[in-house]
Amino acid sequence: MRIVIALGGNALLQRGQPMTAENQRANIRLAAERIAAVAPGNELVIAHGNGPQVGLLALQAAAYTDVAPYPLDVLGAQTDAMIGYVIEQELGNLLPFHQQLATLLTMIEVDPKDPAFKNPTKPIGPVYDKETAEKLAAVSGWSIAPDGDKFRRVVASPKPRRIFEIRPIRMLVERGVIVICAGGGGIPTMYDDDHDLRGVEAVIDKDLAAALLAEELDADLLVIATDVDGVYTGWGTPEQARLGAVSLDEIEAMELPKGSMGPKVDAACGFARTTGNEAVIGSLADIARIVAGEAGTRVRAAVTAPR
Repeated sequence: MRIVIALGGNALLQRGQPMTAENQRANIRLAAERIAAVAPGNELVIAHGNGPQVGLLALQAAAYTDVAPYPLDVLGAQTDAMIGYVIEQELGNLLPFHQQLATLLTMIEVDPKDPAFKNPTKPIGPVYDKETAEKLAAVSGWSIAPDGDKFRRVVASPKPRRIFEIRPIRMLVERGVIVICAGGGGIPTMYDDDHDLRGVEAVIDKDLAAALLAEELDADLLVIATDVDGVYTGWGTPEQARLGAVSLDEIEAMELPKGSMGPKVDAACGFARTTGNEAVIGSLADIARIVAGEAGTRVRAAVTAPR
């Protein structure tokens, strides 16, 4: 079975943890143990987040003022390579020596006319007081937004349109290589007026990018791994209940938080609708049971199994 696994941020850094290299490696080692359990007999492609890592680089850049901060596409490429390196190493320590792994920096095209560019919402980098934020916005052309009693830079989160490296990714997968790619939603790019490809100051939702990746690879299963065991009705109330197998109509009728579960459901529904295959939202700890069809919220075009 060909499986695309989208690792949530908790796979790299637990909430409240210091962003040390040691903490991130320990979390990735745990994720690798769980992924390794489903590697035999399957073709695996792993996507992942990189938000905290990009934020750390932005904080470090803010402390060094001799040069202008590097653009987001470059920071994304740096963090994707770092995270891919650690995932490769930790998985390689668990899997047979002959199992090949590869990390591909992945450029993903976005539409310059995407409405998201007119409504930036994705917070990036350090927090500032209002006066500093407004000065930086005026000098750098940033958009800013409140973050508690402080302010942060916000950028657009356009939809992914095309994965430039899809052919080499497919070639590697077909040869049995476990591929780590589309990190952080991929590196956002677009064509300029001269038809040259350029990086974009934006962030693509990693789950939407993983869904596109799974579609273009003809994956049998998309697993969106997070820190909860599925999608719930009545979340946070005594009546909360986890959904098992659900139809597209049923889950799309739910009102879900836009900043957390909503994008994951959108990605799962898009994959299921386009391919007719199953997408599952669930806990990384349950991944073996998810692959076996025994855990998580399973989204499919038609549901025959009871919830």
